[in-house]
Amino acid sequence: MADNSVHSYRIDIPQAQLDDLHTRLDLTRWPDELPDAGWEYGASLPYLRDLATHWRSGYDWRKHEAALNELPQFVTEIDGAQVHFLHIRSANPDALPLILTHGWPGSIVEFLGVIERLSDFHLVIPAIPGFGFSGPTREKGWNVNRVARAWAELMHRLGYERYGAQGGDLGALISPALGRIAPESVVGIHVNAASVGFIPLGPVSDEEQAELTGKERQSLAAIAEFTTDGFGYNALQSTRPQTLSYALTDSPVGQLAWIMEKFQAWTHSSAALPEDAVDRDTLLTNVMLYWLTGTAGSAARMYYENSHVGDWFPVTNSGVPTAVANFGEDVAIRRWAEQANTLVRWTEFERGGHFAALEVPELLAGDVREFFASLR
Repeated sequence: MADNSVHSYRIDIPQAQLDDLHTRLDLTRWPDELPDAGWEYGASLPYLRDLATHWRSGYDWRKHEAALNELPQFVTEIDGAQVHFLHIRSANPDALPLILTHGWPGSIVEFLGVIERLSDFHLVIPAIPGFGFSGPTREKGWNVNRVARAWAELMHRLGYERYGAQGGDLGALISPALGRIAPESVVGIHVNAASVGFIPLGPVSDEEQAELTGKERQSLAAIAEFTTDGFGYNALQSTRPQTLSYALTDSPVGQLAWIMEKFQAWTHSSAALPEDAVDRDTLLTNVMLYWLTGTAGSAARMYYENSHVGDWFPVTNSGVPTAVANFGEDVAIRRWAEQANTLVRWTEFERGGHFAALEVPELLAGDVREFFASLR
């Protein structure tokens, strides 16, 4: 018989794991780098050396572990996977429940800066199966739709039959999928860093291009550049995640480089370095959730599952009212988003990048509050 119980959870990493991390950082075998390479070939060597030194000698995991443990955390088993989640109830008993879903290479850490700003919601913030303390997964098939089905069960298990959904990156795939799976329960969907279902997939005809606005042309050009020059991680995680996992699970600097290269590339272009956009220790806490749980490989497997299982692509419109927040580096294009979603709100921001909840939490939270207030 399935165990539907929900248990309180507390993070308590054994000191031996932290000692092992420090030893591995001390013994890092560094690669060479071409003179003045910067970030052109990937993660910058001088930057990674400096950040790894801070990770080894300046970063205090116990401080951040304690801060996470101040938040109510729980685990429950759904469809054979452990699901770890934060559950922060509003002081208003009649508040709307809202499930927030992170992306890759993010985690529940993404949402720490919006919790107080969204205190008028009952917040459920789960780690995607395969990520952090919801990982690793133990069987094949954990793609977007399976996660969305798990989220529907999680909200039902918590007693929430009417709720909103918000997410960015993978969360902007999972949240609309949740709307398709449980349209009778999801009152609204809010996404940022949206891609599939919100952009064209494949070539755009000359006739369509002739109709585009200047901003839409910029987005289309950014999509083209990303899928040619910035898509290597996706190709590898979608095809050979196991091979990648050996390096990232064995080497903390390997794991650090794999994640920080994306934070450098995907935060707002005004930020030369990741910590120009996001607090340095917050960045490391996010990396720690991958390192301490050994979930680099199982998180990457979601890309494989999405590209090898045919039921995840959005082919139907759920009818659920949907809002898009397009931050400074986002590339969603309204005319394509309208084909798969019931759009009722579209907001453009000049600030913020791919990790809006970390970069501009006040803007994201404000847009979320305004959208769901319109649905009450």
